[in-house]
Amino acid sequence: MKKSDIIIKHSISLYTVATEKWKNGAERELSDAITMITEQLANLEYEAYDIINEIRSQSATVISPFLMQNQIEMIQQQINVRKAELEDQQYGLLEQQSLIQEIELEDILEQGQLEGFCHLEVGDNLVEKLERSIVVRDGRIESIKNLE
Repeated sequence: MKKSDIIIKHSISLYTVATEKWKNGAERELSDAITMITEQLANLEYEAYDIINEIRSQSATVISPFLMQNQIEMIQQQINVRKAELEDQQYGLLEQQSLIQEIELEDILEQGQLEGFCHLEVGDNLVEKLERSIVVRDGRIESIKNLE
């Protein structure tokens, strides 16, 4: 490397080609995530029921009915907040699942960014060096090219 050379860090766009294998994998991942959230929601309801019954049985003799009711309401509020968060996540996953089904085979989709390093020297075309993208098909690099 010469004194006038430099190595810089930059982002590289990553694209994927929609194939049957990619679509099936994406749908399976989303379906698994939706199932997991459904199970978490069911467990949340079950745990809430157990906690509230435990408070009622222990508190009947220890604290006043008013304090017991306040405690139960606080727990129900916390459970409702968590339930709403899980339902929002589930709704987002269902939307993504719907979008995946609408994607046509061979569509090229932006998948994100990769961080990389680039060697620059005097005389290089900076735009050509930095505006690169990688296209992937089923996990294999199909092309590395300049963005258009």
